[in-house]
Amino acid sequence: MTIRIAGIGTSLPEKIITNNDLAKSIDTSDEWINERTGIRRRHVGGVTSRMAIESGRVAMADAGVSPDDIDLLILSTTTPDQRFPATSAVVQSGLELSCGAFDVNAVCAGFLYGYVTAYGLMSIPGGPSTVLLCGSDSLASLTDWTDRSTAILFGDGAGSVILERHEQGDLLGWDLGADGNLQSILYCDHGDFIQMEGREVFKKAVRAVVGSVDKALSNAGLTADDIDVFLPHQANIRIIEAIANRVGIPMEKTHNVIADTGNTSSASIPLAMAKAQANGVLQPGAVVCMTGFGGGMTWGTAVVRW
Repeated sequence: MTIRIAGIGTSLPEKIITNNDLAKSIDTSDEWINERTGIRRRHVGGVTSRMAIESGRVAMADAGVSPDDIDLLILSTTTPDQRFPATSAVVQSGLELSCGAFDVNAVCAGFLYGYVTAYGLMSIPGGPSTVLLCGSDSLASLTDWTDRSTAILFGDGAGSVILERHEQGDLLGWDLGADGNLQSILYCDHGDFIQMEGREVFKKAVRAVVGSVDKALSNAGLTADDIDVFLPHQANIRIIEAIANRVGIPMEKTHNVIADTGNTSSASIPLAMAKAQANGVLQPGAVVCMTGFGGGMTWGTAVVRW
């Protein structure tokens, strides 16, 4: 038996801030933001646990599983509801699960860290058979809405997947990495807002993700030509274009939501996955590459057969 993604669910807050809304309070415009980032609007006002519960419930329904079927809950987030307990405990209660639950914080690469962790645990004899993996972040709460360099980028959202043992699908290759020497280019202190050196993040992120994708593909015994669906972290459309170009993947194979969501950190890859599912490209046997980067700096890639 191998392991597949059996269900996908998403959640976005109702409140929306458009680029034109931002232009009323800071020196910017819809054209300026869209040209540099590919973002036109973002959802705000979300609560991490609430969005995770909503997306988890949808994913469970999509997979046709009940709370009793879930053996483990992993929540990837960098915006927990409280210092403690772990927000995964709140999500576990909200979904009426009776399994173990824990948080993972690798910022925007967290969903991939959670995916590889879930796969490893499920591969152990006697390990969980069905795992709910959630990525949920409320970055709007950490955003200084007077700072043009960050206010244009971030939003709130959640995405969840059900992983289950099955003869269809598998993790073919993966790579996880981190470089704590780059902590200073993207961080957020307690009680403060997100701080970012945009140009440095762009350069370091492209280099790290390209290397990570190459390594994961090599581990899988595949090349870029074998990729059918490319799901990169939705941070900036220009970063996505640069990565796709250097790896050798046509942009037509990406399925992006950044125009409507902005950067939702841990939620961005499952949100893009839901878009790909809606587009009908996640067919059995398709080779899907998920990759991303985050503060730390962290990065990760997973190459899966659907």
